[in-house]
Amino acid sequence: MYTADIERALTVMGPRFVQIYGQGESPMTITVLPRDCIAARENVEWARRLASVGYAHAMVEVEVVDSDGVPVAAGVPGEVVVRGDVVMQGYWQNREATAKTLRNGWLWTGDIGVLDEDGFLTLKDRSKDVIISGGTNIYPREVEEVLLRVDGVAEVAVIGEPDPEWGEVVVAYVVSTPGATLDCNALDAHCLAHIARFKRPKRYVSVDVLPKNHYGKVLKTALREGGQ
Repeated sequence: MYTADIERALTVMGPRFVQIYGQGESPMTITVLPRDCIAARENVEWARRLASVGYAHAMVEVEVVDSDGVPVAAGVPGEVVVRGDVVMQGYWQNREATAKTLRNGWLWTGDIGVLDEDGFLTLKDRSKDVIISGGTNIYPREVEEVLLRVDGVAEVAVIGEPDPEWGEVVVAYVVSTPGATLDCNALDAHCLAHIARFKRPKRYVSVDVLPKNHYGKVLKTALREGGQ
């Protein structure tokens, strides 16, 4: 969940939430952020941990690695890998996909994340959604988290749009709350105050709804293809 969403949920419903992170290839069993961590507002690490997906389940090992599979230092982004008995044995009748995803006993999730010194994992984005602008990696989720703090913003999805000069530029698709009007200048000022200038969207697009699949996941592929 986005941090702004879980904070609102806690305010309305109280400490009833547990977050889990997994994939179909390792279902619901990669990390967990338990109820006591989510509810512990008095903890000095609360805000940072609330933005995470918790720590590894007891039945798996979790690492963050570089492109060669070498674990990176705490705080450095890399691809999340997991291994354990709950991880799939492979894709049905698809050796090529299996060989690409399962390497030396590790499942390569395709998710970019950061582990802290205490083993808490924070997801940055899907590797395929990372925006490379002017040779610099920009994680859409970081921009989305910032924009969701703006009054009047109900939902947001950030993508990279091809650009002849920069390779890609950041574009934000924004759904406003009922009765609110999209103010691009206010959104831009908020971004400039909370993230690096080069990460802020170059364009804001107001939409009534974001394209989603049956599970409620935003289809960024549809946005990149120009569909809404």
